[in-house]
Amino acid sequence: MTEVVRSSSVFDSLRTPFHVATADGIDLIGEVAAPIGPSKGAILCLHPLPTAGGMMDSHLYKKAANRLPAMSNITVVRFNTRGTTSEAGSSTGDFDNGIAERFDVEAMFSYCFDTLKLENLWVTGWSFGTDLALQHAKDPRHKGLILLSPPLRTTTNEQLDYWNADPRPITALVPELDDYLKPDAARKRFALVPKIDIVAVDGAKHLWIGEPAVHRVLSEINSIVTGSEAPLPTEF
Repeated sequence: MTEVVRSSSVFDSLRTPFHVATADGIDLIGEVAAPIGPSKGAILCLHPLPTAGGMMDSHLYKKAANRLPAMSNITVVRFNTRGTTSEAGSSTGDFDNGIAERFDVEAMFSYCFDTLKLENLWVTGWSFGTDLALQHAKDPRHKGLILLSPPLRTTTNEQLDYWNADPRPITALVPELDDYLKPDAARKRFALVPKIDIVAVDGAKHLWIGEPAVHRVLSEINSIVTGSEAPLPTEF
């Protein structure tokens, strides 16, 4: 029996909390939500700005964990960067505006590949998390980047040049009504990386509030990771 997919929908998955130690001694907390059956791929979620309330349970990522393992057979890995707290707990250390967070991202790659043995892993950044992805997600084992509401707040032209030379694909979902970088401005800022697929999302805002916006984002993630061209169902 199917049900309408709602903001509160939670579908079956295998949930595993974890702790990961960084090279500089920080204890990161997080959770893996995996499909009951075989996985078609995975996303590593880099969350929005902690000083503005961003965390692993920010609503898009929580809904990704609640839906994608069952609806798409995608494994969702979420964690709190240093100094960040959510319902799952707190990662130790202090927020460093994306600098020392390099160690967090590197530790999570080790966990995803060396411990979890994930395949077809894509890095998904949202807002602040897009800067972390562009600056620190250089591990050669992941498949590419999915950027949600990229503000390009701290990413430099030199860091964009790196991705122009890297052959892996990048998709940026840019809300029409974004508070920081609207589609036209995003095209200009990302001109250094012509390969980036900039997807302008009509009517959406930076925080992707509302079920239509959530459905669009999760459908795009599903398409990129699994290769399916069909949007996610609205009943499941």
